Amino acid sequence: MSFFCKAVVYLLLALPAVAHSQAFAKITIRPASAADPRNMRMQVLPNGDLIANAVPVIMLLSYAYEVPVDPSPRLSPLPDWTIRERYDIEGKGIANAITPSLQVSDSRSRIQPKIRGLLADRFRLAMRVENKTMSVYALTVASSGPKLQKSALTDKECTFDTDPQGCHNFVLGFGHPLNAKAIDMDDLAHYIANWTDLPVVNHTSLSGLFTVNTEGWFPMRLPLPHRTLHRMRTTSPGSPQFSRSSANSVSN
Repeated sequence: MSFFCKAVVYLLLALPAVAHSQAFAKITIRPASAADPRNMRMQVLPNGDLIANAVPVIMLLSYAYEVPVDPSPRLSPLPDWTIRERYDIEGKGIANAITPSLQVSDSRSRIQPKIRGLLADRFRLAMRVENKTMSVYALTVASSGPKLQKSALTDKECTFDTDPQGCHNFVLGFGHPLNAKAIDMDDLAHYIANWTDLPVVNHTSLSGLFTVNTEGWFPMRLPLPHRTLHRMRTTSPGSPQFSRSSANSVSN
């Protein structure tokens, strides 16, 4: 049985632009010096430091609470400014809070509360987590087995970075192709959930990092006039696939 949380966001009040946050030893937040989305980048360094350039608040929410960036039933409607306005952020991690020996999942689970604290302290975004039972999509391995390409990078070499050459990140493209240098199956499930009507849960049991490169969905890459779209389902041999199941949510 799968478990997930439904997060509901409420905006309370904005705080001044520079102050010390309890989540970091020091945190500085400024309006982005360059609001061009092409300059957007968010990095979480191995020592727990946060460096973000031209990022909207929704990106911080997505990382901290593992919810989609696109509109989702898991997230209540957000104020426009959380998507429209962009910020440059520098957060200095507390010494020895994150050690190099930690697994990637353990490191992320320690950094997420810090960013949640940043959101509460600096943007007054309070999260209430509700219990809810609903169906989910399960990401599984096809019966013929996995045929994914292992990444040349290892977990120890990777931290979250939205740069096109970064880890745990997909490069955007027309038709929503799956292009990434080093992602795990949790990353894949999280990314796909941006375009599904239900949450996606990783049930592959596959570990490690993978390199993926696919073409975008054809009708989106080459739009045709007056076309009629039908729901399509395709599965490549040996690739992860979806099944639908029920899940109980739990609060954290």
